[in-house]
Amino acid sequence: MRFESLLRPRAAVCLALACLVSASVSAAVKAGDPFPSLAGANLVSLAGGELPATAGKVVLVDFWASWCAPCKAAFPTLAKLQQDYAPRGVVIVAVGIDEKAAAANAFVKKLAPPFVTLHDRTQALVKQVGVPAMPTSYLLGRDGRVRFVHEGFHGEASDRELRQHLDALLAEKN
Repeated sequence: MRFESLLRPRAAVCLALACLVSASVSAAVKAGDPFPSLAGANLVSLAGGELPATAGKVVLVDFWASWCAPCKAAFPTLAKLQQDYAPRGVVIVAVGIDEKAAAANAFVKKLAPPFVTLHDRTQALVKQVGVPAMPTSYLLGRDGRVRFVHEGFHGEASDRELRQHLDALLAEKN
């Protein structure tokens, strides 16, 4: 048996694995993609009432976890964005991914956010979206497509960038 003939099956297996890994990496929701339905995601309300209508609106969806220090630091910025942009029609929704509801509830109770805060108790939405890190914010245009993805929270720099992107989305004509 020749050495090259032994390599061919292994090369095919490696190629198949590379394609599989590539497919799972590219499955993450990115700019330009439609964002999955929040209404159909089986999310539980933690604070701020039920999910408001999002059709035709600019939406900021922030994924967070109670164990995430940058998530805790981001909530006051999101609260200020809520105050400044809700009157202009922006909807802010924070989605907690904690496995334990008690941890998510305690986080929300302590921070008392003025925006809708939901719990992805089965982690189905966070997996479907392919969220890369905590926190990550997705800014959706009025058409429901992701326009910007903000990974992590970097204090004033994140605040400035989120405001720039929200202003740009609000200025767009449908």
